[in-house]
Amino acid sequence: MKIIVTGGAGFIGSALVRHLVWVRGDEVLTIDKLTYAGNRDNLAAVAECANHRLDVVDVCDAERLRSLFFDFGPDAVMHLAAESHVDRSIDGPADFIRTNILGTCALLETVKAYNAERAADKACRFLHVSTDEVYGTLGAEGAFTEASPYRPNSPYSASKAASDHLVRAWRATYGLPVMLTNCSNNYGPYQFPEKLIPVIILAALRGAPVPLYGDGQQVRDWLYVDDHVAGLVAVLENGALGRTYNIGGGCEKTNLEVVTEVLTAVAEQTGADRDEMLKLIEFVKDRPGHDRRYAIDGTRIRRELGWRPQTSFADGIGQTVAWYLDNKEWWASAAPEESDHGGP
Repeated sequence: MKIIVTGGAGFIGSALVRHLVWVRGDEVLTIDKLTYAGNRDNLAAVAECANHRLDVVDVCDAERLRSLFFDFGPDAVMHLAAESHVDRSIDGPADFIRTNILGTCALLETVKAYNAERAADKACRFLHVSTDEVYGTLGAEGAFTEASPYRPNSPYSASKAASDHLVRAWRATYGLPVMLTNCSNNYGPYQFPEKLIPVIILAALRGAPVPLYGDGQQVRDWLYVDDHVAGLVAVLENGALGRTYNIGGGCEKTNLEVVTEVLTAVAEQTGADRDEMLKLIEFVKDRPGHDRRYAIDGTRIRRELGWRPQTSFADGIGQTVAWYLDNKEWWASAAPEESDHGGP
């Protein structure tokens, strides 16, 4: 296939691009603005591949998008470009409104114009990649399904909820061949060092405090990034048009449990004292609107597409810690010396 991946130089996007180019042999055009979280080095492994190219483009640039689409001739678009860090959205929501809402609108309009000049059986499919945070927060029981009401509680999740609604509206109004996914918290190699797990790893390597919001009992469902990529490909290939698929790891853990397990893995792989590592945990003031619990019911994607996560949390964390230990040059250029981030 010929596939455009937006946000393909980011964490999840670059894992997807590497899979499409290496494993599947698709022809891929990566579109990325290369903001702080987008990194050319994330795509170094495919930089010389004949079936991949990177264009530095803002998804809000409708004229440039149109030119790229008609030049490249994609069969599908996988839309991952987004501002994605909750703390940053609290401090500066305007960037999230622009990229996540206006950028998605520009992309939808581009696909609509592009498809207007193609036969119906050659229409470009649009896969919109979103988050479980659009559903808000859960109590102690239950899990989000594709029918759960939208109740976003941060500027980030509100902007993603709005973009989800735009995608659905372009399907209902214009018949655009769209599909949507809402995923749980991802982790793995190449994740920008403002997110919880790389924050823990890098703080531990420096011997610095590991900040943890509130009481650390917030619950998240964790998904290894390569498992998420496999789910996205399954939806692109076999998902029903107009349908939403929730992609979860089936791995609920409190933030305190996550911090403890990651610090334990760092201690094991570096030969450091685990008890001393655990003393680095520092509880800090909770952030505003911090959702208490997320959990995803992945019944639909398992039943309809046969997808299920393959990587245990222990294995995924082991692989992630090993990658950061082996790639100091990558994270040293990107990692802030300090972070106030204490949980997803």
